[in-house]
Formats: sequence, C-alpha cells, structure tokens
Amino acid sequence: MSLRSGGRQLSFELLAGDLTADDPDDISPRSLPDTTSDGQRRRRRRSKRKRGFRSPPIDEAASEGEQQPRVEGGGDSAAAFRVPDLRSTAETVCEGSDAERSAASCVTDVGVELRQRSVSGAGRVLAASADDGTSSCGSSTRESAAAAAAAVADVAAMAWRPEANGGMKKKLEKESSLDWEKYMKDNSNILGEVERLDNSPFRYFLGELYGGNSLRSTIAVGNEKKRQRVYNTMFHVPWRCERLIVAGFFVCLDSFLSLLTIMPARIVITIWRVLKTRKFRRPNAADLSDYGCFVVLTLGVASLQMIDISLIYHVIRGQGTIKLYVVYNVLEIFDKLCQSFGEDVLQVLFNSAEGLSACSTDNVTFELMRFILDEAIAVVAFVVHSFVLLAQAITLSTCIIAHNNALLALLVSNNFAEIKSNVFKRVSKENLHSLVYYDIIERFHITAFLLFVLAQNILEAEGPWFDSFLTNASLVFLCEVLIDAIKHSFLAKFNEIKPVAYSEFLEDLCNQILNDKPDDHKKDLTFIPLAPACVVIRVLTPVYATLLPAGPFIWRIFWILLWSVLTYFMLAIFKIIVGLILRCLANWYVNLRLTRKQHVD
Repeated sequence: MSLRSGGRQLSFELLAGDLTADDPDDISPRSLPDTTSDGQRRRRRRSKRKRGFRSPPIDEAASEGEQQPRVEGGGDSAAAFRVPDLRSTAETVCEGSDAERSAASCVTDVGVELRQRSVSGAGRVLAASADDGTSSCGSSTRESAAAAAAAVADVAAMAWRPEANGGMKKKLEKESSLDWEKYMKDNSNILGEVERLDNSPFRYFLGELYGGNSLRSTIAVGNEKKRQRVYNTMFHVPWRCERLIVAGFFVCLDSFLSLLTIMPARIVITIWRVLKTRKFRRPNAADLSDYGCFVVLTLGVASLQMIDISLIYHVIRGQGTIKLYVVYNVLEIFDKLCQSFGEDVLQVLFNSAEGLSACSTDNVTFELMRFILDEAIAVVAFVVHSFVLLAQAITLSTCIIAHNNALLALLVSNNFAEIKSNVFKRVSKENLHSLVYYDIIERFHITAFLLFVLAQNILEAEGPWFDSFLTNASLVFLCEVLIDAIKHSFLAKFNEIKPVAYSEFLEDLCNQILNDKPDDHKKDLTFIPLAPACVVIRVLTPVYATLLPAGPFIWRIFWILLWSVLTYFMLAIFKIIVGLILRCLANWYVNLRLTRKQHVD
C-alpha cells in the first residue's frame, strides 16, 4: 500500500507516529520523548555499524511526531504494524539460552509478523523491526538474528512475486524433461522400429532380394487414368492423327485436281459463251477469280520453264559451305512463310474481283487498276513460292541420288528439329488444329517432290533405278508418318489434349468437304495449289516431250493436243472419283459423330 503524505517518510517515522497516536500510556523507551544527547546517538550508530546494520537517517521532526502519516486503505488492520508487538516478540525469543535457537525463533516470529504487511510497505517495516529485535538481543544472538532476518527478507520478496512458485516448478519440470537418454529409454518406439542390421554382404543381398522391387518403391502405382494416358499416347492419338492427315491429303489432292480440271473448264465455257453470243458482259466475281488464278498459273509455269534445273542441281550439290539438310531446312521455312503470305495475297485478289464485278460505271477504272495491281503482286508472290518449292525438290533429289547417306542425315536433322521446335512448347487446341493442317500440306508437298524425283529419274537415270527410287521414297514417307505420330502423341500428352480433339478436327474437315459450315465457322483447311501445280507442270512437261514422235511441226502440235486432252480427261476422272469418295466418307463420318453425340447426351 502506498503512503500519501507531504514527503517521503521512513518506516521509523510511521511507527513513531502510530505509537504516539494510538498508545499514549505506553512507557517504552521509543514512546518517550527523545532526551538522549548527541554523543549517545553517535555511539549507538557506531555500534550498529560494527554489527553490520546501517539504519537510514531519522528525521527529527518525524521522531517528535509533528506529522501524522496517512495510509491508503486505512480500514485494513494489516497495513501497519505496532513497534511494541515487534519488540516484545524479539525479546521473548531472545530470552532463550541457546544462540542458534534464539536466532531461529527471532526469524520465525519476524517472518510471521512480516506476512501481515502489505506489498508496498514490506521492505520498510522489515528494516525497522529487524533493528528493534536485534537491539534487545544479546551480542552473540544479534549477528545470527540479523543474518536470518536478511534471509527472511529475500524469501518474502520472492514469495510476493507472481511467478515465483510457478516459475520454480516449471524450471524443475523443464530440467527433468531434458533428460533425453532416460526419455528414449522409456519410449524406445518414438521414432519407429529402427533395428541395426548386420553389415554382412550376404545378409544385405538377402534383404534386397526379399525386400521387393526397388523401382516400385520409388514410383507411385498408377491407376486407370494413367493407363488410359499411356494407351492414348501409343495408340489412339497416332491413329486419329494419321486418319486426319490422310483425309486432309485427299482434300488437298481434290483442290489440286480442281485447279487443273475445273478452272480450265470454267474459263473455256465462259469464252465459248462470249463467242457464241457475241455479247460481252461484265464477269462476276467467280469468273474474275478464275481468270486471276489462271494468269498466275500460266506465268508461274512460264517462269519456271526458264530455269535450268541441272544448273541448280550442280550448284546445290557442289557447294561445301552449307550442308544439304541445312539448305532443305531453310527452304522449308521459306515455304511456310510463302504459304502464309500467299493466302493473304489471294484474299486481297478475290476482294478486288468482287469490287470490280459489283462496282458502278464511274468506279470501273479505279477498281480495274486495283485488280491489276493485286494480280501483279499475286504473280510475284507465287512465282517466288514456286521457285522455293522447286529448289526444295531439287535438294531432296540430290540427297536421294547421293551415295553418302545424305538422305538419312536430311531426314534425321529435319524431322527431329521439327520435334524439338514443337513438342516442348505449350500448345492450345486451336494451335494444334493449325499445326495438323500444316502437316497435311507438308505431306502433299513431299508427294510433289517425290513426283519431281521420279520425273528426273525417268529423264536422266541409267540402268535399274526404280527399286532404288521406291526404297528411298518409302523411307521418306515412313519417316514423315513416324515423326508426325511421335510429335502429336507427345503434344497431346504434355498439353493434356484428349484424342477426341482430332476427331473434332476431322469432323470440321468433313463439314468443309460438304460445304456445310456452322455458324461459329471453325478453322478450315486452307491449301493453295498454285505453286505446287506450277512445279508439277514444269517437271512433267519434259516427260511429255519425250513421248512426242518426230515429224513435221503440225504433226507435233497434233500429238501435243492429243496428250493434253487425254491427260485432262484422266485428271477429270480422277477428280470425280476422289471428290465422290470424299463426299461419301464425309457424310458417313458426320452422321456417325452425330449419332455418338446423341448417345452420349
């Protein structure tokens, strides 16, 4: 309890005040007025210093009882103590003859009296009571009583701390819990059953022999989902992908045959109608598109006719700086760039054709000039693309004819570079759709290249060459099929694309064949056969030239027209067969998919 007074007063002052106020009849020396002289006070202080006590200085005014202390919670009788009680207790204990007994009794009684004090005044009253008790005892008892009083003060201070008892108990408990060896001895299975095996090689081998498969302990056991994933990678995806590529190949072939048969027939019919009616009408957009494509095809064939294939062959084969497979890869990259640019050029050309066919009389000149400009751009673009394909075909022919395993090096470098550039990338379903269409067009281009190699062997090969050509062509095709299967299998695996996606791509292709485009208008297979047609015509022209008989010019013209008509009818019949088969198969597959969707729903 804190004291409220004008100034800080010591415990002796408080005790003196209490004694004067409450017990006026008390005749103890402390209750009487202080009549001792200064010399006696000095001697008393010296004796206390010799015994080891240092009493705090006593204010004279306080000793005479001029100020009365006030204690908070005055109703509490334990807040202050009476000096006579403490003194009587000390004198009673000091009467004993045994010094140690007297010291112990003094400590006990003082400790009992100290417990009745408040927390704030404990230290002050303890000092005062210790002084009073020790002053009345004998000289031999005083020293032991003083030491005991100091010990009691320390124990009392620790007892009044909130964490004293609990802290000691926790500390002891903590020290006992740190006995790790005893704890492990009592709880031997706390870390599991660990046995120390013998280091014998024979026992180690037996343990490994009867311990089971080590691979099974490191690899998690699969489930039906993992099994289905393996089957998809090995069987379902390659089969559905190859089925889609084969169907796309025949779609490209149908487009190629349409360029060589349908487009010339439409042009001949238009010219015949103009000559028959002798009335010139503005052509529609389809006729203008046919005229534009025919001009591109004619100028492309004429440009390639001026190129010396033998010269390009020897340049490619004779150079030693760049390898053949590097040249082939570079030309393949340019081929893809020309495909993308050629599609944009044809779209612009067809747009100009629609504008010219539907424009008014005032804008005819402007639309005609724009159509001519777009036609010139298309001619340049497809002539360059035709030259790239021709150079690529010559490079492949050089690798096939060479006897230093150049074809194998080309196939390995080209195909595995394709796997590296596609498999380890994140591919969406739409990008996979475009990638499949690029593979379809590449398959058709390879067929055109092999046709070029066949024509070159017919013209220039000596001795038995067909078996060698058939072997090399089969090797090229098998490598292409194998690489496409591996590429799409792991693309589907890494990107978590199910095999049903390839069935959806095939369904879209069948709708394109049937000209049944849904409202969402998914991506179509865009194949422009102008450049491959220029290459094929350029390659087959010398072959037809060898079939012409010698004779007058008119006779040769006759045979040229005859072979041309026969070739056209052959291609037209082939076009009809391919087109009808494609439409039948497309109709069947679309109905099959529709039935399966209904059963699933």
